[in-house]
Amino acid sequence: MTYEHILYSVEDGVARIALNDPDSMNGVTEAMGHEMVDAFDRAGKEARAILLTGEGNGFCSGANLTKAQDMLADPMRDVGGQLDRALNPVILAIKHAEQPVITAIRGPAAGYGAGLAAAGDVVMMAENAYFFCAFCRVGLVPDGGSTYLLAKAVGRVRAMRMMLLGEKIDAKTALEWGLATMVVPDEELDEAAMTLARGFAQGPRSLGLIKRMAWDALDSSLETALELERRGQRDAGRTEDFLEGVAAFVEKRKPEFKGQ
Repeated sequence: MTYEHILYSVEDGVARIALNDPDSMNGVTEAMGHEMVDAFDRAGKEARAILLTGEGNGFCSGANLTKAQDMLADPMRDVGGQLDRALNPVILAIKHAEQPVITAIRGPAAGYGAGLAAAGDVVMMAENAYFFCAFCRVGLVPDGGSTYLLAKAVGRVRAMRMMLLGEKIDAKTALEWGLATMVVPDEELDEAAMTLARGFAQGPRSLGLIKRMAWDALDSSLETALELERRGQRDAGRTEDFLEGVAAFVEKRKPEFKGQ
């Protein structure tokens, strides 16, 4: 697939996927969604870590409503149709990726972008970044997995505050609430995110197993989580990286993982 709405590159084992419509603060369209899904599929084959970010001054301003004017005259319009066709698959691609996914956010993570940002396994925010569930201001409901992801991250009451009041949640507050993993100075975001991603790319195969187990545990009982951990430990223990990790521990050296 040729990408017209995103940028894709692989360096040092890191696939960088960047929304690329800075004039709209990276407002998403169906075309952009299809390209992101394809890029995550490629990254699964070509990289050991994935970095998702936005070009320009914003991460994602939500759905690009200026591109959806044609549907407004239809009384039977289905605004949610594009979610099924192109945008929900992006969120699921992040969840199901075997590699850790870092979302690096500057400026707004608004509307659909709030869910997109929160879906990251590591959520890195610049000091000027903020979450903004603006759906109530345009007569819509949250999407991008926001109802699930925000409630899981910050609890029902705070998630309700974000979604019903439409307040902007700045980076400092997001960190305090547990919505962000870390906050860095604006000018350091790109470098800090790539440094972290390179570290993941040099890490063991078990990072992907840890990610999968953590996602699965969100909706499971303790008993199920214990069983998933048991299976995950079996799979991790059969990797070459485990043997390397033990050897490095015994020999008191830094391990050299190959993601195998």
